[in-house]
Amino acid sequence: MLRRVVITGLGVVAPNANNTGEFVTALREGRSGLRFIPELEELGFACQVAAIPKGLESALQMIPGNLRLATNECMTYAAIAAMEAFQDAGLSPALGERPHEDTGAIIGTGIGGIDTFANRVYPNVQEHKIKRLGSTVVEQIMGSGSAARIAGILGLGNQVFSNSSACNTGTEALIMGMQRIQLGLADRMLVGGTEGSDPHTWAGFDSMKVLSRKFNHDPEAASRPMSESAGGFIPAAGAGVLVLEELETALKRSARIYAEVIGSAINCGGMKAGGTMTMPSPQGVQRCIRQAVLDAKIDPHAIDYINGHLTATIADPMELNNWSSALGREAGDFPWINSTKSLIGHSLGAAGAIEAVATILQLHYGFIHTSRNCEDFHPEIANFAQHVPSSTRDVPLTIAAKASFGFGDVNSCVIFRKWSV
Repeated sequence: MLRRVVITGLGVVAPNANNTGEFVTALREGRSGLRFIPELEELGFACQVAAIPKGLESALQMIPGNLRLATNECMTYAAIAAMEAFQDAGLSPALGERPHEDTGAIIGTGIGGIDTFANRVYPNVQEHKIKRLGSTVVEQIMGSGSAARIAGILGLGNQVFSNSSACNTGTEALIMGMQRIQLGLADRMLVGGTEGSDPHTWAGFDSMKVLSRKFNHDPEAASRPMSESAGGFIPAAGAGVLVLEELETALKRSARIYAEVIGSAINCGGMKAGGTMTMPSPQGVQRCIRQAVLDAKIDPHAIDYINGHLTATIADPMELNNWSSALGREAGDFPWINSTKSLIGHSLGAAGAIEAVATILQLHYGFIHTSRNCEDFHPEIANFAQHVPSSTRDVPLTIAAKASFGFGDVNSCVIFRKWSV
């Protein structure tokens, strides 16, 4: 029999908050983390708005001094969020020579250390100055750098690795960590995603014309999920980390439990039936949602709330219709749904993890944050507008769903249930 998995710790670095306490307040207030970025204007970006964490000076002191120079932005966000989540779960770094052999980490990223490559590796190689790269450049550009740094800081001795599935990364990491615990291969896993803010990360998306470019003069209005005037997503950075734990292990140490992970699914649409490298197949998305609901062993009508992927692109109407078809719930019978990206933009590999933290906080504290900038609701899904909060609402929640969809036609869906004794 598969073991039960619960969430005992949360950590976040977001464009509108630097820890979970601030994040709860920011979500309740509908506080935006979107800002005009002069550097993007100077570089000739069509989109000159981004969502980047700020004011992290004190949080940086959490990272041991000897490691700060060897930790780039992507790794820094992950480390801060992971240390907060570990502490929030009532855990401490391993002391002495023996690591936490029952605890591992899956911390993914979509793009990773491209800033280190662009700003240090490439120019120094081109100028034949190889010795100037230093001894820590490899750990800052390798895909598993963030997970490895966290393992070293906390002393994790179970499996430690990084996944990468585009915008699906953070949610996929959560599910993969849960599966490892279910199978008895670990008692505890830190899971999540992280992404830095370097323009080299975002330039390709700007070239594709999938970033919003019409609201540079009004940054907080630029991320417009489900809106008729949506013109693309807002690039963002940050990290989200959750501590997943086997139920009996958590109960034995009297840990505070936020929620239980009761169902999940990961799949690919195979780029069939309308799916492409950049657009999800409706059949694949619907199959993923249905599989997660079946795995949770619940009636689809039991879902109170959905934290959508909802990026403020042409895929938003399709997403709502996919949820409706997969759950068999039309307008009038639909769950509450919102887009955290309306507040913090789209942080690629970190998005699903930060949004999972937002989902758990709303589930735990019983509220649904506003979905900003969709006053002009898209006409194709106008009948769902009544299910999208235009202001924060205090609502008792029991079951919530979170899904992510990424380039490559890859999908993840996870179902959470609020913990009650």
